[in-house]
Amino acid sequence: MQYRKFGRTGLFVSELCLGTMTFGGASGIWGQIGNLQQSEAEGLVGRALDAGINFIDTADVYSEGLSETITGQALKNLKVPRENVVVATKVFGETGKTANAAGASRYHIMDGVKASLRRLQLDHIDLYQIHGFDPVTPIEETVRALDNLVQQGHVRYVGVSNWAAWQIMKALGIAERQGLARFESLQAYYTIAGRDLERELAPMLQSESLGLMVWSPLAGGLLSGKYGRGTEAEEGSRRTSFDFPPVNVERAYDCIDVMRQLAEARKVSVAQIALAWLLHQPVVTSVIVGAKRVAQLDDNIAAAAIRLSADELAALGKVSALPSEYPGWMLERQGGARAKRLVESGQRG
Repeated sequence: MQYRKFGRTGLFVSELCLGTMTFGGASGIWGQIGNLQQSEAEGLVGRALDAGINFIDTADVYSEGLSETITGQALKNLKVPRENVVVATKVFGETGKTANAAGASRYHIMDGVKASLRRLQLDHIDLYQIHGFDPVTPIEETVRALDNLVQQGHVRYVGVSNWAAWQIMKALGIAERQGLARFESLQAYYTIAGRDLERELAPMLQSESLGLMVWSPLAGGLLSGKYGRGTEAEEGSRRTSFDFPPVNVERAYDCIDVMRQLAEARKVSVAQIALAWLLHQPVVTSVIVGAKRVAQLDDNIAAAAIRLSADELAALGKVSALPSEYPGWMLERQGGARAKRLVESGQRG
């Protein structure tokens, strides 16, 4: 397992992060995603830590808070030294029926962090993330509330999930102008079959030195190898009951066809190729892997050892390339024209 610098901070996290969305689900969407109870969850946490994973991600809304509870109890039962693990959780989603039990307001953030600390049985959260964009709350209010948590020692770093590039840039500007703790990371959907993040978010992340945590790296199981043209998934597979995230299935199948060829040649799983591709992308800091079984987690962990060749990356890049879109095609045209002029004038080596 390799460790990567977390954005512009001095923190290092494992290139794979254990996701806990499968912990505790009993009914509704959480039951469809996973219903692992304490002993099963502890098996996964223990296996992840043994493999060198030092990064665990959860959220206050996963299984209505039970995921955090199970995660915290697992760390306690396994006697994991606090300094050995980086714990990330999130606030934003609805955690009650009152008017202020959701969103990114100071009110909800302050209540949310106390509840998460209690469920996790921790004295601080390493990474506290805003789980979505709140169009009602001013961004300045959110940023200042998070800064207060950092100053109070309840939170070490702050991040965001599922925000647009312009929203993150606005928050970064506010933090810089007012000397507040800034977002150090983005948690976002990114797969070989869903590369939309590369249009605006990836350039922004690299420009501003933010870390990227990838959620649903197998597109809700679609890229696991269980699916393909003319292939019926096993009964009980997540995609059969919970079709999320949205994916252009035909483009995904094109990617799966190529990944399957590479996987068979290397004698590895299709899922490992999909994860390895992400780990080769410069913008990626850590890929969140969730599992229902230890064998599934082991298969995902093995992806960290795969080094794709230039030819393999080229083949995967070609089949998964994003369709050209404005203003991208205009920027490429202008950039190409400028490069040509510089070469012709001898100003470029």
